[in-house]
Amino acid sequence: MDIISELLREIQLPKMVKVRQNFRTPQIADVAGEVKKAIKEAGVLSRINEEDRVAIAVGSRGVADLPTLVRETVAAVKEAGGNPFIVPAMGSHGGATAEGQIDVLLQLGISEEAVGAPIRSSMEVIKLDELPNGLPVYIDKLAYESDKIIVINRIKPHTAFRGPVESGLMKMITIGLGKQKGAEAAHAYSFKYMAEHVPEMAKVSLSKAPIIFGLASIENAYDKPAKIVAVPAEDLEVVEPGLLLEAKSLMPKIHFDSIDVLIVNELGKDISGDGMDPNITGNFATPYATGGPDVKRTVVLGLTEKTHGNANGIGMADMTTKAVMNEIKWEKGYANALTSTVTDVVKLPMFLDTQELAVKAAIKTCNAFDLTKVRVVRIKNTLEIGEIWISESMMEEALKNKNLKILSEPEELALD
Repeated sequence: MDIISELLREIQLPKMVKVRQNFRTPQIADVAGEVKKAIKEAGVLSRINEEDRVAIAVGSRGVADLPTLVRETVAAVKEAGGNPFIVPAMGSHGGATAEGQIDVLLQLGISEEAVGAPIRSSMEVIKLDELPNGLPVYIDKLAYESDKIIVINRIKPHTAFRGPVESGLMKMITIGLGKQKGAEAAHAYSFKYMAEHVPEMAKVSLSKAPIIFGLASIENAYDKPAKIVAVPAEDLEVVEPGLLLEAKSLMPKIHFDSIDVLIVNELGKDISGDGMDPNITGNFATPYATGGPDVKRTVVLGLTEKTHGNANGIGMADMTTKAVMNEIKWEKGYANALTSTVTDVVKLPMFLDTQELAVKAAIKTCNAFDLTKVRVVRIKNTLEIGEIWISESMMEEALKNKNLKILSEPEELALD
């Protein structure tokens, strides 16, 4: 027996219980119909002239029903007489290459066949202006040279800063449509100033580029569309902060404030920009955002297939496995870290031979007073927390919480 196995030999794995978490969950039944309604109510199609080339900006996040949002927007543009095409609006994602960004869209179900419009991808940008502090503002050249631009994105809390505008339409205009150079500029002064820079840079783009409206979605706690709204470009600065507050009110969470060990089955860029949404895990990579539970140790057991080796966020784990480390394409996460200037997300956690050893290492080092009553929570990923697993020691607390329902008897923790 090697020294690591010997050190962890007496650590006992707790029995686990499956629990359903309940959240307030408004949900749109007909997403396609809601997109049509939102665009019609906003009265923005009259801004498209016959034969206008209309760039529709689509990002790299796993937005719920994204192909439907894009397809219906394409159809609306065509109905208005325009010629739509898709441009990737994802900063440095996809390895910061035109081909890589097309591939990201394809993985999200955005293809010409699926949405009815071609994809045109380039990393070339136009410099629009500078902020008074010298920060340059860039925009995708293909989009800028089109006649009109539409932006599609989900509104949600950011993972690294707090402000009236976080992740959403204005951030996509600034960073997504700014491509690698725009993302690099927006992050240059760190996330400390992001709440100020994102709207200021977006206002420059809105004043100098032919952006006509944004299509925003808000998702419920089960990653389903709860609201869809089309916002005219001139109203974005006023409307988006209210949408962010709505999004925050619908955010899911783990219904326990204190967790000794959080086990995350999978991490990936398709789940969150940080691989694991820190709004759920409580593990933030910057001091400019807070929230979530108090978690002592975090274990990551795998990467999603769609992340293609991009383990951005693995640095926020305390333990993982050698198998995970062998899957990682470090250059992908490094590209994100170099652009965002946040390096904690790509640091190395402790990695062990097996999942069992990784979990035992987390338990041993969590500093719980009684390791036989360790508080362990296991989730699939930070997008899917409707059902979670909790250790047997947490059952009494769960039974007292009206938002939780016990679904199983205690059973062995299933690991490789």
